[in-house]
Amino acid sequence: MKPVLKNGIAVYSPQGFLDANSSNAFMLIEDIEEATNLKAEMILVSLKKVAFFNRNGLDIFIKLFAKIRKKNQAMVGFCDYDKKKYEAIVRFFQDDLNFSLFKTLDIAYLFTSGFKNANKRILIYSSDKSQRSAMAIELHDGGHNPTVAQSIEDFDKKKRNIDAYDYIIDSTFLGQMGQKVATRVTGNAIIYTITSYLDAEIGEQFNIEYHRNSLNVGFRLFIFDAYKVLSMNIHALNFFSRLASSAAEYNASICFVGMKFDKTPEAFKETMEDAGILFYSQMDDILQNKELLKELGASSSSNIKNKRVINKETILELPKFIDATVATLEMMTNAKATKEALNIRTLAIADKKDKIASSIGYYGDIDGMVILVFPKEIAKKACELLIGESTDDLEMILDTLAELVNIVGGKIKTLLSDENISVNITLPRTYQDIDSLMEVVEGRKGVQVDLLFNDDKFLFFLTR
Repeated sequence: MKPVLKNGIAVYSPQGFLDANSSNAFMLIEDIEEATNLKAEMILVSLKKVAFFNRNGLDIFIKLFAKIRKKNQAMVGFCDYDKKKYEAIVRFFQDDLNFSLFKTLDIAYLFTSGFKNANKRILIYSSDKSQRSAMAIELHDGGHNPTVAQSIEDFDKKKRNIDAYDYIIDSTFLGQMGQKVATRVTGNAIIYTITSYLDAEIGEQFNIEYHRNSLNVGFRLFIFDAYKVLSMNIHALNFFSRLASSAAEYNASICFVGMKFDKTPEAFKETMEDAGILFYSQMDDILQNKELLKELGASSSSNIKNKRVINKETILELPKFIDATVATLEMMTNAKATKEALNIRTLAIADKKDKIASSIGYYGDIDGMVILVFPKEIAKKACELLIGESTDDLEMILDTLAELVNIVGGKIKTLLSDENISVNITLPRTYQDIDSLMEVVEGRKGVQVDLLFNDDKFLFFLTR
């Protein structure tokens, strides 16, 4: 099967059925080798003429995507599908959705250099907030005029005005933003969802490395959504007790919400409470209580005992971290950044007034944490594109700032991946005052870069 190359996109168009028996017939060894040598911005598989597919039928293309990405870094994925096909692909690959999905080929073209500065009016919606933010940034960077719908109701209302938009984007996914481990909520809490019967397997299923890195970044409140838990045994009890003990070293709180004990011994609850775990009936009992959130640690931080020094491996990758950060912020603020100073030191912020901050952790082949310190005015301007309007609501600015930093993290992950350095990223942690940030990074040495956006000073800090 040969691709058709047009406007920077190479498109393969299989027909009929894609399953384990038929997919190999579409791609011969020579076709795969040729695909990795294509000079295209995107290499996509159109599903327009595919009547049926299953996961096995798509696997040969997924393997092809990995080879292409490794060799020439082109964007890869599928296009030309309906909602039913989109939902099937997301369901098949939800744990490893590292390729892109474009509802139509015309939508894919909008993300290529051939359509740069076309100034198209585009309405965007995704149920994943990080995705709709990422699409808005990419399209804005390409010279378009995106409008982001913040809810499905908002999307349905806006799309009725068909004359207002040249394109309407939904059921679309940018693969480089595909990491999703937990959900950040207002108040800087991380929610883990657990279900069914909890036994020794919880220790294998729970991403303890991600959890530790979230602690390292500064998260202090972890909520287990246990509404669908049927029961637990002694092995699960011991796991959560150990998790609570380790959290205590960080002054972090662990809460269970919705857990029923009709099939689990009440004595288990007492043991978990003795370990420091708190129980609540409803999620809103925590999330809608700002005083309780503050008390539980979602608005405060505590420094870790064991500090690690910045190492050579991290410093060597410094340019990639700075490039991803500066490029995103320059585009969002329409201001050029100039570097004032670069020093290896502990974080130093001379003027803490009207500053907010966010941090994001990464771990894998290398590990550490990126901290960004913004003047509020820069943060407001940078977030305006994602919010869709100017706002002085600090909570909304912090919430949107986290999405912006999440996108920076995704760009860092992609740049490192191009150098065969594999990392995962944590969710972003925001700080509405600098003192709470300083509690987390006190005594940690790192690389501090002082930048100027117009006359506003912005700080970049890379540490471990």
